Amino acid sequence: MQVSVETTSGLGRQITVTVPAARIDQDVNKQLQQQARTRRMDGFRPGKVPVSVVKRMYGKAIRQDVLGQVVQETFYQAVTQEKLAPAGFPNIEFRKDNEGEDLEYVASFEVYPEITLADYSQVEITKQAADIQEADVDQMIDTLRKQQASWSEVDRAAADGDRVRIDFEGFIDGEAFDGGRAEGMDLVLGSNSMIPGFEAGLIGAAAGAEVEVNVTFPEDYHAENLKGKPAQFKVTVKTVSAQELPELNEAFFARFGIEETTVEGFRAEVRKNMARELKQALKSKTKEQVFSKLIEVNAIEVPAALIDNEIDAMRRQAVQQFGGPDSKIDPQSLPKEMFADQAKRRVTIGLLVQELIKANDIQPNDDQVRATVEEMAETYENPQEVIDWYMGNQEILNQIKALVLEDQVVDHLLAAAKVTEAQVSYEDAIKPAPRAAAE
Repeated sequence: MQVSVETTSGLGRQITVTVPAARIDQDVNKQLQQQARTRRMDGFRPGKVPVSVVKRMYGKAIRQDVLGQVVQETFYQAVTQEKLAPAGFPNIEFRKDNEGEDLEYVASFEVYPEITLADYSQVEITKQAADIQEADVDQMIDTLRKQQASWSEVDRAAADGDRVRIDFEGFIDGEAFDGGRAEGMDLVLGSNSMIPGFEAGLIGAAAGAEVEVNVTFPEDYHAENLKGKPAQFKVTVKTVSAQELPELNEAFFARFGIEETTVEGFRAEVRKNMARELKQALKSKTKEQVFSKLIEVNAIEVPAALIDNEIDAMRRQAVQQFGGPDSKIDPQSLPKEMFADQAKRRVTIGLLVQELIKANDIQPNDDQVRATVEEMAETYENPQEVIDWYMGNQEILNQIKALVLEDQVVDHLLAAAKVTEAQVSYEDAIKPAPRAAAE
């Protein structure tokens, strides 16, 4: 077997492989003889079919199967011999594949980048820290009560916090525009679910009122044809409803799976859940910042094949998340551009993290794996059953080990960087980082 390698781009490689005809013929003959012994054909006794007959009838198909097997084997041998690490599957082009001649094919593919990790000691990281105040617990309980609130119609003007049922139609320069019309829509005033000014324009309107609301679409509005445009909405208020918050009692606590009978016990459970959420939010923000800096100081070329694979995985995830397991949506119908930037970032982080793990011989810490499982089990009714299930399921346990390994990489980078701490409020702490929010 002869092999030659050519660099076609930064990560692009092209290898030309020549396989002697004798090897191809030998493998083809083996297959023909095997078929002659096992194939049943009219007019011949079992095992007595002449090889020449099998070749005449099935020779081309057998040769194609052999070529496929030979290419698979010799490609692996070639990249191993040349110390190449292909990223993704190769594109195979046959140059010569005639019977009796040496097989020659060209394989085009990308390789993994060679990574030399940059010094992380000059990187500056700001870790947020926050405490949960009693006012934060009050606000969380108020939010929970609003989620379980009921509504009753009232015969008065709408106030902030009320829910109105409305019909409306929007106009720009006197012309109605697409998507600017709705009937029987429920809107909570003060929820900021409409463009700025719309909800405020309905405060003071009673059922049966016809109101004209003048607003201006934000410059960053998602519809290109509406960005920054002044608009008039003609609104008919159908009903006004006031919110009725549930009492803090045992029945209310049970709605959240909390077996408490006192307000103090309920507050303690809420605070515990808020602490868990806060810890995860702060951890995610730190990790996001650490990885962003890692990418910033390590400019590497990323194989397009890996990005495409990640885009396909994200497409499938999106369909499963938003369409459900029985969705008829074809993942490939989702625009590639929707996922391209995020996919490239994920692949880049993955390559750098793997290099850090290899360079520093980082192994998953068993105690940390156990602690992670126990923390995940805390939210279940019977934590020990969940712990036993996780620890006994090797596939799931490997996923947790991968998460722990990633956390250990973050800790390794934090130990090398210049880290400062910034105290923030609970509300600011649980807000996702700008990049995470955008994704």
